Amino acid sequence: MRTGIRAGLVAGALSGVPSTMHALLTRRDALAATRAAGALLLPDEERVSRLLVAAVPVHVALSLGWAVVLSAVLPRRATVRWGAVAGLAIAVIDLRLPGRRTARVRALPVGPQVADHLAFGAIVGAMTRSARRR
Repeated sequence: MRTGIRAGLVAGALSGVPSTMHALLTRRDALAATRAAGALLLPDEERVSRLLVAAVPVHVALSLGWAVVLSAVLPRRATVRWGAVAGLAIAVIDLRLPGRRTARVRALPVGPQVADHLAFGAIVGAMTRSARRR
């Protein structure tokens, strides 16, 4: 459980880099994904400050929940690779189920969001592998 929590905190903090870089390089709104996460909790909210605040518990809960599950089920071999594959599966779940009900999530470019999820899974896999070796 401890490994999953640590991995979730680190992966949650770092896994948004692909979509943020994409937004900056394409001159899109770098906070769009954060506002979209906040809209999962506050679907009718329009104020940016409230959406950003609401995004924090949503992102932390999802990151910790998925990371705890992954750290418990990832195989001992090819842990990083399987973590990335799991990240892809999580992308399908996150972006299709709750995400598709929210217009802000639907408006996000899919590729960068999938890249974020792949990064998340790979980071959780790397941290899980490292913890297991200790």
